[in-house]
Amino acid sequence: MTSLSEVYRAYIACLNRRDWEHLSDYVAEGVQHNGRDFGLSGYRDMLVNDFEQIPDLEFRIGLLVCEPPFIAARLDFDCSPKGAFLGLAVNGRRISFPENVFYEFRNEKIMSVWSVIDKVTVEAQLAT
Repeated sequence: MTSLSEVYRAYIACLNRRDWEHLSDYVAEGVQHNGRDFGLSGYRDMLVNDFEQIPDLEFRIGLLVCEPPFIAARLDFDCSPKGAFLGLAVNGRRISFPENVFYEFRNEKIMSVWSVIDKVTVEAQLAT
């Protein structure tokens, strides 16, 4: 039996490989993101867009807590968005920031995602 944390780590590896064909191995058809019904195709479109806007995007797990059926993670990013990010004119500048994410799994697939990016950290970097 695979642990939920192993499933999550495989999901993160799938994202970093940009392996959209296998995203459905980890994400349920009826997935929600921040309370909105995205569905698998909408979720995939969101991720594809993220990688288009941030070509050097890589998901790194900084902290992982697993209490099935939930996972809480702090993801650490160090990247260079091409244009605006979170409504801020980043324009290729390298920024580092965390994202705090909670996931609910059902049958080893992500059903719900609640995500908050630390915008204040990005704003502070752009102010320097």
